[in-house]
Amino acid sequence: MVTPPDIEAQILRYYHAEKWTVGTIARQLHVHHSVVRRVLAQAGLPRIGAPPRKSLIDAYLPFIRHTVEAFPTLTASRLYVMVRERGYPGRPDHFRHVIACHRPRRKPEAYLRLRSLPGEQGQVDWGHFGQLAIGRARRQLMAFVMVLSYSRQIFLRFFPDARMENFLRGHVAAFTAWGGVPRVLLYDNLKTAVLERRGEAIRFHPTLLGFAGQYRYEPRPVAIARGNEKGRVERAIRYVRDAFFAARSFTDLDDLNAQAAAWCCGPAADRRCPDEPERTVRDVFAGEVARLMALPDNPAPLLERVAVSVGKTPYVRFDLNDYSVPYTQVRRVLTVLADPLEVRILDGAAVLACHRRSYDKGAQIEDAAHLQALVDDKRAARQHRASDRLAQAAPASQSLLMRAAERGGNLGTITAALLRLLERYGAADLEAAILDALERGVPHPNAVRLALERRREQRGETPPVAVVLPAHVRDRDAPVRPHPLETYDQLKDDRDD
Repeated sequence: MVTPPDIEAQILRYYHAEKWTVGTIARQLHVHHSVVRRVLAQAGLPRIGAPPRKSLIDAYLPFIRHTVEAFPTLTASRLYVMVRERGYPGRPDHFRHVIACHRPRRKPEAYLRLRSLPGEQGQVDWGHFGQLAIGRARRQLMAFVMVLSYSRQIFLRFFPDARMENFLRGHVAAFTAWGGVPRVLLYDNLKTAVLERRGEAIRFHPTLLGFAGQYRYEPRPVAIARGNEKGRVERAIRYVRDAFFAARSFTDLDDLNAQAAAWCCGPAADRRCPDEPERTVRDVFAGEVARLMALPDNPAPLLERVAVSVGKTPYVRFDLNDYSVPYTQVRRVLTVLADPLEVRILDGAAVLACHRRSYDKGAQIEDAAHLQALVDDKRAARQHRASDRLAQAAPASQSLLMRAAERGGNLGTITAALLRLLERYGAADLEAAILDALERGVPHPNAVRLALERRREQRGETPPVAVVLPAHVRDRDAPVRPHPLETYDQLKDDRDD
């Protein structure tokens, strides 16, 4: 456990200036006496008072000091095993306290102030800002941040994930907003930037290398665990958290990005430039724009390309949602090309389907023509589609069908009857009527129809009229011409004669 700096200062002052003993300091500061001894040993102060008692570890101290100097990060548990093998009889808990007093303090590192030329360098990183609820999905809210090292101009854009496509879209949006490209971009050891490092050898992500070649800038990774090398973007992310995102309300991701763009061009650009405090970031950036490289004439479209398999049903799964395809494509492997707004499904170069992209979870995005073709081709699909329609409109119908099946009811007849009630009364009334029938213990369409009639009468509404009647109902309700009764009078007269 790390001792707070103020406690260390008080320990040293009371021991060296006031001549307090270790026990007195520990009692007055409410710390353990081993903490006091460790602080004094690390400070190198001579012990005041009685000479220390001999300890079991004294004979092993030269070996321990030599080992921790050679391997400063060696754990106390591993060091205890090494000393134990050499004859140390003490317990491991006491050994850990003693070792803490003899570990050398890490020397503080000094850093040079890094400066860059105008338009020479930019720094890029992701920032995690919690989760974003979209329908039933909870997606990671990731902030793409790029900052110019010279002027400290910030670009901020939020995405629902940190995939490579969104990573590159953030680059393109930043270059477009600034009207140019810096010559060098510094990256942390992100998976979207660096795939592997072995010593000085670095293997970049090939997609990022191709993108950098198209925009003619040099991607450059920083050293491992050296956040100071890209401190400008690290401070920019902290500035975004404190000055922009804290206590901010927004309706959706588009609204948040619109507010972020306004903030980057407003308050973030009006702050003082750290290297030139007498000028604002906006003024310094205005002089840096001319030093940026020009944008390419033919920017490539940034599309997500994923191979997907079609199962028994005419849907492909992409990004937590199902998108319909023609039913003739089942049991095949297709290709999905997606941008932030649209999802296209291809078979080779032929486009099979085009859908609006959904960021929900478990949603079915359908083209009515795809499903209607399957319904027309297969009657079983028509019946299944009817039950799906009923389940989406009135979820309680599934419980009614299960209880009806337990009683041996005809599910096809019940489904058809409930669909007719759905067309007449609507989804909300049908759901309430089904729940009423289930509470009464009568899982039958007649009970649902009676419940609908009761609700209609309570509201004082007129009976609904079906627009299209089934054929057998039309035949049953055909007008019948009554037979003339005079013929029966003639029969009576003949019997009298």
